[in-house]
Amino acid sequence: MTIGSQIAWDDSVLPFQLDASDIRGRVARLDGVLDGVLKQHDYPAPVEALVAEMVLLTALIGQTIKLRWKLSLQVQSKGPVRMIATDYFAPDDEGRSAKIRAYASYDPERITDGAPFDQVGEGYFAVLLDQGKGTQPYQGITPIAGGSLAACAEAYFAQSEQLPTRFALGFGKSSSPGVAEHWRAGGVMLQAMPKASPHAASGDSTGEGGLLKAEDLVTGEEGENWTRANILLDTVETLELVGPKVAPTDLLVRLFHEETPRVFDAQPVRFGCTCSEERVRQSLSIYSARDIEKMTTDEGRVTADCQFCGAHYDLDPKTVGFEANSPASDSSKDDS
Repeated sequence: MTIGSQIAWDDSVLPFQLDASDIRGRVARLDGVLDGVLKQHDYPAPVEALVAEMVLLTALIGQTIKLRWKLSLQVQSKGPVRMIATDYFAPDDEGRSAKIRAYASYDPERITDGAPFDQVGEGYFAVLLDQGKGTQPYQGITPIAGGSLAACAEAYFAQSEQLPTRFALGFGKSSSPGVAEHWRAGGVMLQAMPKASPHAASGDSTGEGGLLKAEDLVTGEEGENWTRANILLDTVETLELVGPKVAPTDLLVRLFHEETPRVFDAQPVRFGCTCSEERVRQSLSIYSARDIEKMTTDEGRVTADCQFCGAHYDLDPKTVGFEANSPASDSSKDDS
């Protein structure tokens, strides 16, 4: 696809509500965020596409939660792509950017020329919510199903949260004269406003493997509203989702003008990592001097690499572990 360069609404998530349908949603546009994530690794094309889709889902889902610290999405699979992990860090202060990071673990010899989701085998899709110190982390898991990561996320919300949820996503590499080829992504998330135990009244599961689907959770007027909004969303085109020529607000008017869309303040997002020497030292603090010795390289150093951003940490083994001396200024961090 050939589209223009980055514009004002890139790397942002716009919350909205359809007042006539009692449905809330988000519109996301990502540009630099994906570049920041994907340039850290030389992924095969199918893996790149899966990571791009997961990052887009993370941006949309993270913005729906009143988050104090971190939301994580994970895919664990027996397929060629063993794991995809993303983190969404809430902004420190109102008006600041949220941060997203991601990486994938895969078996290069098993990657095929098939569709990206063909690289994902049997496994599970997980949502992990950590609101910081003094709180109990939450984890919800649902089996991989539905033919895409977006479908997995929809199944999670239906099964674990009993919230009818729909995603329409577009992503791919863009190019234009004078601009290097790079990834862009955009998407819309719809979610019925929370109700009290919607599934308790119906009971039938029609999704793959007996999982609940959004349609199983809505009846009557709510079901009619949900169906109507989804029919309208089905008319969206990929270039409308990712492209720079259609502003998110214009897209909402085009799709949902009869549903009375109302928008709120957009949330900026950017690529960012929270790794640090202090965190590395903390993770090593549970090991004895004998354990640390086993981790020491032939050069007499303890090293660690961040899977998310590629930062390399080089530490004196005498300064790590619970028997360590006080850390000296001996370490280095290389953003490679």
